[in-house]
Amino acid sequence: MRLTYTSDLWWKNAVVYCLDVETFKDGDGDGVGDFRGLTQRIDYLAGLGVTCLWLMPFFPTPNKDDGYDITDFYRVDPRLGTLGDFVEFMRTAHDRGLRVIADLVVNHTSDQHPWFKESRSGKDSPLRDWYVWSDTPEPDDPEQIIFPDKEDSVWEYDEGSGQYYLHTFYRHQPDLNIANPEVRDEITRVLGFWMELGLAGFRVDAVPYLIENVDPELANPHDFLADLRAFMTRRQGGSILLGEVNLPYKDLMTYFGEGLGDQVTVCFDFVGMQKAWLSTARGDARPLADALRERPKPPKDCQWAMFLRNHDELTLDKLSDEERQEVFAAFGPDKDMQIFGRGLRRRLPGMLGGDLRRVKLAYSLLFSLPGTPVIFYGEEIGMGENLALEGRMAVRTPMQWAPDGSFGSAEPKRAMPDGPFAPERVNVAAQRRDPDSLLRWFQLLIERYRECPELAWGDCTVLDPVLDPVLDPGRGTGANAVFAHRCDAGGATMVIVHNLGDTACDVELTLPGLEGSRLTDLLVDGTLEVSGEGTVRVALDPHGCRWLRAFAPGASPEDASAKAM
Repeated sequence: MRLTYTSDLWWKNAVVYCLDVETFKDGDGDGVGDFRGLTQRIDYLAGLGVTCLWLMPFFPTPNKDDGYDITDFYRVDPRLGTLGDFVEFMRTAHDRGLRVIADLVVNHTSDQHPWFKESRSGKDSPLRDWYVWSDTPEPDDPEQIIFPDKEDSVWEYDEGSGQYYLHTFYRHQPDLNIANPEVRDEITRVLGFWMELGLAGFRVDAVPYLIENVDPELANPHDFLADLRAFMTRRQGGSILLGEVNLPYKDLMTYFGEGLGDQVTVCFDFVGMQKAWLSTARGDARPLADALRERPKPPKDCQWAMFLRNHDELTLDKLSDEERQEVFAAFGPDKDMQIFGRGLRRRLPGMLGGDLRRVKLAYSLLFSLPGTPVIFYGEEIGMGENLALEGRMAVRTPMQWAPDGSFGSAEPKRAMPDGPFAPERVNVAAQRRDPDSLLRWFQLLIERYRECPELAWGDCTVLDPVLDPVLDPGRGTGANAVFAHRCDAGGATMVIVHNLGDTACDVELTLPGLEGSRLTDLLVDGTLEVSGEGTVRVALDPHGCRWLRAFAPGASPEDASAKAM
C-alpha cells in the first residue's frame, strides 16, 4: 500500500469535519457566522488535523429548517456572505491542504423556490412535473412520516392548482421529481457549478428518498446515482458522494453500486453507530462486536463513514424497542432529551455526564473503528447541547472559541449552552493551553490515525478477549466489557483494545501470525511482548484504551508504518 495510492483514494482515511457556516464564526459582527469568519479559522482546522470539511447548507433559504429548505442552488445566502467570499474561503482551504464537500439537498426544495412557485401556478405549468403531484394521494403510512411531531401526512393539498403535492419531510419542502429528466439534468448542473468553484464532492441528504419518491417510478432508481457519480468522475477524478443511507446492511449495499462501487462512494454506518451506543450504555462490547462481524465489506474503492454524533438527532431507529429504551435510560431519561420517539437531541459529552475518561474513550473508539471518521464541529472541545432550543437545534449552537464566547464582535443570534458546558467552562482558548484537554486528545488521535493506514484500509478482525487466566480460571467470564479488534494491511498490523467498563482489568488476546512480535502503544509509552504461542496480556484502566502497533524484534514502529504505506 503506497502513500501515493492512499492519497489517490483520499476518502479511505480522511478525517471529515462537519460544520455549519452560520454557527462557526462571525466575521462581520452581525451575530451570524459567515464565510469570512470561517476563513479566519482555517488554520485552526488544519492544526486540528482534519483533512476534509463538510459544509452544511449555505444557500439562500427562508430558514424554516435550518437551511435545508433551499430557494436557490446557485447562490450563497446573503447572511453568510457572497460567492466572492466563498471563493476566497475555498482558495484558503486548498492552500492549507483541506478538501471541501457540501450538502447536496435535492430531494426537495423550499416551497418558496421559483421552481415550485411556477409548478403550482397551474396544471399546465412547464415545471408542473418537476414535483410530484396527485389527484388522489396514496393513504399515509405512519412509518413514512419523518417528523411526527410536526406532520401527520406526506401529502399537502394545494388550493391554487387543485392537487396534492408530496413532501417526504416538512410541508414547506415539496419533493422534486427525479423521474423527470429535466430535473436530473438540472441537478447535474448544480453539481458541476460548485465543482468548478472547488468542491471535492457532496454529502447527499436522505439518499433513499431522493431516488424512490418519484412519479412515475424509475425502472432502476440507482441509475441516477451511477449517472451522478460518472459525471463527477469525468469532471474531477477524486470527487466523492458521501451518502446518508440509514438502512440495514443488506439493503444499503445496493447504494454503493453492488460490487461495482459506481454509486455512493462513502456510506454512513448507522447500524454500527447505534450498536456502539447500546454497548456503551450496557458496558458490554458484544452488540458492537456483533455489528462489525455482520457488516459487509464495501466495494474495493468505497468506504464506510464512522460517527458517534452528527448534526441531526441521534437516531436509534435500528435498535429494538427494548434496546432503545436502554439507551434512553442511560443517556436521555427525560422526555425533553428525546425526539421523534426514536432518538436523542443531546451531544456526546452531555450524554456521558461530562466524564472526560468516558468521552476520551468514545472518541478513541471512533477513530480506531474500520472506516472514515466523521466529527461534528465542537466535538473536539466537548461542547454540550442547549435543550432550550427547539428540536434538533439543541446540538447546533455557536462554536465556543473563548470564555466569553468570542463568536464575533456581536452577541450570537443563537443561544449557547449554559451550566457545565457554557463557554466559560468549555472553549478552544483554554484547551489549547491544557496538555490534558479533550482538544489535545483529538489532535493526538487524528495524528495517530493518519499515521496508521491499516485502520482505514486494513482487514478488520474482531477479537475475543478473555480475562487473565490466572485471575479468571473460567477464561471468559467478565471480559464482555472489552472490545478488541485488529486491522491488517500491507504486512502491518494494529491491535486496538477498549474497556467499556468502569473497573480495571487485564485481558489476554490471541493474535495468530504475530508470534514473537512486539506491540508498541501509540498513545502512551509502553511495549508488550507477544508470546511464542501468539498470546499477549493487555492491562486496561477503567474506560481505558490501547492502540498497539505490531513490529518484529529489531525493527521500529516507524518501520512498520512505512511497510504499511
